[in-house]
Amino acid sequence: MTKVVRHFLRAVCVALLWLPAVAVAQSASANDTALFLAGVPVRGTALEPLSRDESWVTHATEFDTAWRDLESRQLSKIRTWAEMFMPTAFAAHGPMFYFFSGPDALYAHTFYPNASTYVLAGLEPIGPLPDVARLAPQDLAASLANLRKSLNSVLRFSFFITKDMKVDLTHTQLSGTLPVLYVFLARAGCRIERTEFVGLDKNGALTTGKAGINGARITFTGPSGREQTLYYFTTDLSDSGIRANPGFVKFCDQLGSGVTLIKAASYLMHSDGFSSARNFLLSHCRTIVADDSGIPLRHYDPAQWTLRLFGTYPGPIELFAEYQQPQLGDLFAKVNAAPLSFGFGYRWQPSESTLILATPKLGK
Repeated sequence: MTKVVRHFLRAVCVALLWLPAVAVAQSASANDTALFLAGVPVRGTALEPLSRDESWVTHATEFDTAWRDLESRQLSKIRTWAEMFMPTAFAAHGPMFYFFSGPDALYAHTFYPNASTYVLAGLEPIGPLPDVARLAPQDLAASLANLRKSLNSVLRFSFFITKDMKVDLTHTQLSGTLPVLYVFLARAGCRIERTEFVGLDKNGALTTGKAGINGARITFTGPSGREQTLYYFTTDLSDSGIRANPGFVKFCDQLGSGVTLIKAASYLMHSDGFSSARNFLLSHCRTIVADDSGIPLRHYDPAQWTLRLFGTYPGPIELFAEYQQPQLGDLFAKVNAAPLSFGFGYRWQPSESTLILATPKLGK
């Protein structure tokens, strides 16, 4: 056998080894990928062969345990609370704005499961479309383990730790926010229909070409059977960032009034440097669910807003001690705040959590 023939046969063998993975990659849908990443059985799909890998079995087992705990400790209690204290917003079909969210579709969907459009925004990168079939076995195991690591804080404490996300969402072949969004939607019982990369121009118009603000649009069918849309945009929501790239706020403005969630937001809107984002939410939201790291009490005009307080107010954690709100502490001392059965915000123990439910008064 000549040297040329040996090289040819070796090349053919290598190509044949790659054929199954290529076939899987070409036929795996976005929903199949989301189920796989979420540790949900993918029997009968193109990714079923990969789900027999020991690393995926471990991944699924650990996620099943984590989600059972999360459902009993947090999610079921949030749904009960939301249906009781904000039934109109819980059932509403309008837009839901979640600024400073990162990829936290989990709590967006839990508080507002019926929104027609979810708009999430943060500094975290979107990343490429997840493609698990093209990962070598050792890379798949490492990437799934890293995905579990990146979700550890939000599953345990209800929020992402920003500095950890910068590492967790970049140092892996399943990079960016899309794998996390996929996991949350799949575990919420949603079926992903399609995922598209989009952008926003300075006027807030969606584009599929090069744009000042990059984003992703995920169209999915929720448990109710209705088609819903989730947008995630990578953008700077500071006043200077909005001045440089106003397209995000203009896009949100075009959606009309809606509801919002503000949680573990680093007290950014306590600063004058984030007044544009703060003012947008105050002028466009019929319901605001927030912890004390969101909009400061002083910005809720008593003539325009009704506030209901839940939990308690021990003040910020040490990292954010400068954002203490004595007025909020006084208000909690005056009213009979209903207790919280779930953790919310940086004070993630229910006995220490602060939740503010703000709704505009009639005529606002």
